[in-house]
Amino acid sequence: MRCTKRVCGKITLHLGTLGILCLAAGMAGAAPTPQKFVADELIVQFKAGVHKANSDSVLKGAGAQEAEDIPQLRVKRIKVPAAARTKVKAALAKNPQVSFVEENYLAEPTAIPNDTSYASQWHLPKIAAPAGWDISTGSSSVDIAILDSGVDPSHPDLAGKLLPGFNFVLNNADTHDVTGHGTKVAGSAAAMGNNGAGVAGVAWKNQVMPLVIADSTGYATYSRMASAITYAADHGVRIINLSYGGSTSSSTLQNAVNYAWNKGAIVFASAANYNTSTPYYPAACTNAVSVSATDANNAKASFSNYGPTIDIAAPGVSILTTANGGGYASVSGTSFSSPIAAGLGALILSVNPTLTSAQVVDIITSNADDIGTPGFDQYFGYGRINVLKSLTAAQNAVPVSDATAPTASITSPTSSSTVKGNASVAVAASDNVGVAKVELRINGALFATATTAPYAFSWDTTATADGSYSLEAVAFDAAGNTGWSGSVFVVVANAATAVTTPPPVTTTTAADTIAPTVAIRSPVNGATIGTKTTVSIAAGDNVAISRIELLFDGNLVTAVSGRGTLSYTMNTRKVVGGTHTILARAFDAAGNMSTSTISVLK
Repeated sequence: MRCTKRVCGKITLHLGTLGILCLAAGMAGAAPTPQKFVADELIVQFKAGVHKANSDSVLKGAGAQEAEDIPQLRVKRIKVPAAARTKVKAALAKNPQVSFVEENYLAEPTAIPNDTSYASQWHLPKIAAPAGWDISTGSSSVDIAILDSGVDPSHPDLAGKLLPGFNFVLNNADTHDVTGHGTKVAGSAAAMGNNGAGVAGVAWKNQVMPLVIADSTGYATYSRMASAITYAADHGVRIINLSYGGSTSSSTLQNAVNYAWNKGAIVFASAANYNTSTPYYPAACTNAVSVSATDANNAKASFSNYGPTIDIAAPGVSILTTANGGGYASVSGTSFSSPIAAGLGALILSVNPTLTSAQVVDIITSNADDIGTPGFDQYFGYGRINVLKSLTAAQNAVPVSDATAPTASITSPTSSSTVKGNASVAVAASDNVGVAKVELRINGALFATATTAPYAFSWDTTATADGSYSLEAVAFDAAGNTGWSGSVFVVVANAATAVTTPPPVTTTTAADTIAPTVAIRSPVNGATIGTKTTVSIAAGDNVAISRIELLFDGNLVTAVSGRGTLSYTMNTRKVVGGTHTILARAFDAAGNMSTSTISVLK
């Protein structure tokens, strides 16, 4: 699948620059000026498992204070003294409970003002939209989130299709357009068609959710962009448009794009207007769809960015669209090519709502008009969008059933390690579509959940008793498939008298009083079982496991001796409907025992 596999879209962690993107056309190609950021703010991500009391203590110790929390990403926007920002950033970066810390950069709209004449909408026939509309003009059940400066709520071509949104600048529900940019973007994607007035967008019937990320200056912070992306995904919106960008890569933005992708949403983003191959974000993020601009002559727009991170092209010159105040304007910029492509994404899902995000992107790229050099090229990606061809393909596409489980492995600490204090646990997880979340389980019990990579956890071992513990990671994908890591066994040794090296050999042997650990790896608690059910159990001990038993509704089903795992497929065809209990018991040679229990439904 093109979008998730492209190497060029991966984030690089050096600082870049952002220029003033809202330029006169004659300045296209000018070198961007250094990217601005909020002087007294930083964005920090704490590892999963760090409690608020601990994160507050870390921030207070660094001279910072939480201003906003994005819990889906474990990201916090923090206030710091502007003069001490660099020192605070360095201090937080060294803290073992912190995953990353970065500036809260300012992104700008990728629009180039043009004339306000009522030019014809040349771009719609160019992308075969009229013929495509014979297949579908959209559906009110597939929404488009416009992350911008707001949308004019009284515009005749938009008013009847606006959903309740949110203002991330004012933290309220007022989504009036504060600059006029958002109304133009919304109309490009989804202005009403066939209503006897004004213009038509690509997706006539699809509703628009306005999410305000820009203030009256036109700037949008990275933190607002990330908050809005997660908000849209959490509200079930599958098409998200961002006509803003910055040349500085961001772990926060990448986390937000991944979060949306793993929830079935697609972020379409403008490539920017500097006529340069410099990547702009979030367009260059992995899993985002980067859109460049074309003109009426099938050429790259003179201002449009290009390069290996471009996925697709769409018209972006003299686009007649809705304007703030109820009128219309002809505008240019990748700000408008992106929502035109997003509108096509909404039409595809309107035709076939069961398609995965990967299938939608593949349909768009596979059915584009190849107007550049044959195949992928740096100016148009896979070509300029074609509505008719894409919707025809969507009609015939067969939904993909994802039966491939993710993989998970604990990369740190290693088995038999001794840990103390705040222990860092790192998990590597992957999936053929996307990892929705990773759980860390300690002695079979859920400890913490990470929804975005890096899957890093911080375990405060001072809150537990010294002794042996088993660690397991479970990766989930959006289809509900799970992948379990192997068990990692560690010794917690915080007490000053804790033995961290083997004791000298004596003539007497100390009694073994440490119970084994045991966990039911599958099925998961609350799962619905069918006619056959495979139960997987893992156990560990400071000395050795002597026996594992599997019980179903209190009855012994099977047992193994002398090893730490048990996997058994039960015939549950005759099990009556209702709730049932699966119990695992582990024993060591000294007779110590531990149990783990889950409930399943039939």
